[in-house]
Amino acid sequence: MTEADTGENREFDDPEHEDQEHEDQELSFLEHLIELRSRLLKACFAVLVVLIALLPFSRKLYALLATPLTAVLPEGSSMIAIDVASPFLTPFKLSLLLALILSIPVVLYQLWAFVAPALYRKEKRLARPLLYSAVVLFYTGCAFAYFVVFPLVFGFFTRVAPEGVTVMTDISKYLDFVTTLFLAFGITFEVPVATIILVATGITTVEKLAKMRGYVLVGAFALGMLLTPPDVISQTLLALPMWLLFEIGLLMSRILLPEPKKGSG
Repeated sequence: MTEADTGENREFDDPEHEDQEHEDQELSFLEHLIELRSRLLKACFAVLVVLIALLPFSRKLYALLATPLTAVLPEGSSMIAIDVASPFLTPFKLSLLLALILSIPVVLYQLWAFVAPALYRKEKRLARPLLYSAVVLFYTGCAFAYFVVFPLVFGFFTRVAPEGVTVMTDISKYLDFVTTLFLAFGITFEVPVATIILVATGITTVEKLAKMRGYVLVGAFALGMLLTPPDVISQTLLALPMWLLFEIGLLMSRILLPEPKKGSG
């Protein structure tokens, strides 16, 4: 064995060299953790700023949220507060929830800024519009729940109240109820994005999903029973848009993700 080979082996097996590589890996990991912490702090700061801006209007915001119910309450009925602290805590919880929802674009941007450097150019080209679409669809689902679902559901509930029963809903229970519906419809409206992601990642194909239309429709009604109150109106209003959005997702998958031509490889 030559002296040069001995030197190369000595350099390769040098413990100091291995320690240096290990330190570099640890440093890179710590840098990622520091950046992640910075992104999370910026996202939390955005939520805090929006919350501070909304707090002075918390009572008016709750009155606006309660409009679909108060508009259909029988004459002489009103909302009530059972718990002592509800008049303060319930509007505050609403302001916090709105702050989280309104800050979604900032939170997603911070997440995107952290993840984007690790993505390929093709993945970035697809992920960016999907993020924008996800935000818009979530807001659209919440708006659909407020302007379409709430008036129908609360009108139905007040009409079917037994004779002699005065409808007087607790403000805290009402907030929990509408929050569930907001989340249910907001998440449901993400179906096109989920469909495109399934096709883009190769988990399934458009043709396979198209053959499952019947199962999707049945699953939509089953999911509607789980996510909405036990009434046919809200279940149907959740299931039908879910099915329609599934069809939109299939159409967009065909447009954005054309299948490679046979024999092109």
